[in-house]
Amino acid sequence: MSDEPANATVAGFDPKPVLTRLPHRPGVYRFLDEAGRILYVGKARDLRKRVQAYFRAGIPGGKTEQLVRKVADIEVTVTGSEGEALILENELIKAHRPRFNVLLRDDKSYPFIHLTSQQAFPRLSFYRGTRKVEGRLFGPYPSAGAVRETLSLLQKLFRIRSCEDSFFSHRSRPCLQYQIQRCSGPCVGLIGSEDYQDELGRAIRFLEGRSDEVVDELVKKMEAASKQLEFEEAARLRDQIGRLRHVQQHFATAHRDRGNLDVIATSEQAGIYCVSVVFIRGGRNLGSRTWIPKAHPATAAEEVVGAFIAQFYNGRPIPHEIVVDRDFDDAVLLASALSERAGRKVSIRHRVRGERARWLEQAAQNARHGLDLHIASKAGMLAQLGSLGDALGLGETPQRIECFDVSHTGGESTVASCVVFGREGAIKADYRRFNITEVQAGDDYGALRQALMRRYTRIKRGEAALPDLLLVDGGKGQLGEAVRVLDELQIEGVHVGAVAKGRSRRPGQEQVFLAGRRRPFILPPDSPALRLIQQIRDEAHRFAIAGHRQRRGKSRRRSVLEDVPGLGPKRRSLLLREFGGLHGVDQASVEDLARVKGISRLLAEKIYDTLHPAD
Repeated sequence: MSDEPANATVAGFDPKPVLTRLPHRPGVYRFLDEAGRILYVGKARDLRKRVQAYFRAGIPGGKTEQLVRKVADIEVTVTGSEGEALILENELIKAHRPRFNVLLRDDKSYPFIHLTSQQAFPRLSFYRGTRKVEGRLFGPYPSAGAVRETLSLLQKLFRIRSCEDSFFSHRSRPCLQYQIQRCSGPCVGLIGSEDYQDELGRAIRFLEGRSDEVVDELVKKMEAASKQLEFEEAARLRDQIGRLRHVQQHFATAHRDRGNLDVIATSEQAGIYCVSVVFIRGGRNLGSRTWIPKAHPATAAEEVVGAFIAQFYNGRPIPHEIVVDRDFDDAVLLASALSERAGRKVSIRHRVRGERARWLEQAAQNARHGLDLHIASKAGMLAQLGSLGDALGLGETPQRIECFDVSHTGGESTVASCVVFGREGAIKADYRRFNITEVQAGDDYGALRQALMRRYTRIKRGEAALPDLLLVDGGKGQLGEAVRVLDELQIEGVHVGAVAKGRSRRPGQEQVFLAGRRRPFILPPDSPALRLIQQIRDEAHRFAIAGHRQRRGKSRRRSVLEDVPGLGPKRRSLLLREFGGLHGVDQASVEDLARVKGISRLLAEKIYDTLHPAD
């Protein structure tokens, strides 16, 4: 192969003078186009040798050839070591997002379970944010849903409180969580500090993957309680052990391997890559997530894996071990850089057996499935959900959205609706309607509150999945009501928004208020996110109106005689025949009514009082 530069660059750019002056030192190089935009960022152990390789005659076609044809300038930065070059390379990729690099869409942060440390009765709660926080963090978890599922499981198994301190300190009687056996009631002294700490310790060991130890301890306590004839306590412990063993069967791998590792696999189709990561913490499979990195169609899979790992752990928690589905260049260098960043040894492995091989196969299946979904719905619902997550700054693509609306006519026959959307679109089997009662006519806030309270109380009991995003039709008032309901029920990790019509109330001018944000989002009329919001809002509106009309029609067809206690269908029919219709019954006296067969004097008085309430 010739050392002479090929003439395949932008007209007027001669790379020779630059190439001859490059040092034989480690560093980072940048290729720029005619407009000065960075096309590609790379690192090298020897800058001159690496950059010269791009411009030699006979370079293979594909991505490299297309890149070189657009190069109009070269910049380099010399570093002290190849490891420093690796770190700088990823910082520059993140900052400039060059066209020919593999780019990972940057999610804001991962959710954790947070254990507070400053109270006599610590709480476990959903947490997303900086890791510099008092207490202890467990995770990261792949999604908010995984955190909520684990917290719900912990509440069922150990009944650890999840409420805010302000709520905890002002209780005079147990709340709903205690009534549905999700909390032990420390706020009102129903459990002592020592017993609570014992349960908390078991919850911590469970999160660490040491559930066998917890079961062994509970078995000993159950046997001791039985010997002391404390049969109620023994029965409670027996039930708790049963629930734990059921969970162990669900997470069958937890007792065999307590490692903390991420398992990464890729799948490619038509130049599109999907990367799947399975998160293993304390030997428990916490779930997985998939990414579609932006990469040139001719990019090799090995390059995608290396670039993904380098960018993925830039600012994220680094596990002790990373298992990948293929070897790639610079794996040793990358492991060294990650070890230095984590302050401990981090290994990258691709040849694994046993449990790790099964996890790797699971990651590969997830990658293939994720890629199939991406291709099938690239312009469909998944793209709209992703656009919505980006437009509202949610930090992740919402997988489940619920929207509420209230419908009535002058306060009559009020009905609230709840519609549900997910990756597959409308999930009509999960739709719900709520006939609103005991709320002042026309009180939309009260009606919305009742519907939300009924819906999310059931969700707390495990009757349905919690959404990632809750929308209500209305403005700041409805938004505040929704936030208050979730706070009262101690539900965390759900984004809450309100969809308000614009000043002219025309489609395309909607304002989206998001809890925790002062100013509303005003999305472009052609935004996929806005179209999805409109679709969900309109569906909630349609479902509420249909329910309201059904209820109103039924009430207007309903006879006032149905309100008389003790007057069944047969005697109602007899009265109507006897007096020639409802008007005749209305004109009858108590004595006239009492003469009808089957109508006693007492019942006749009830009928008369119902028909003449003001008399």
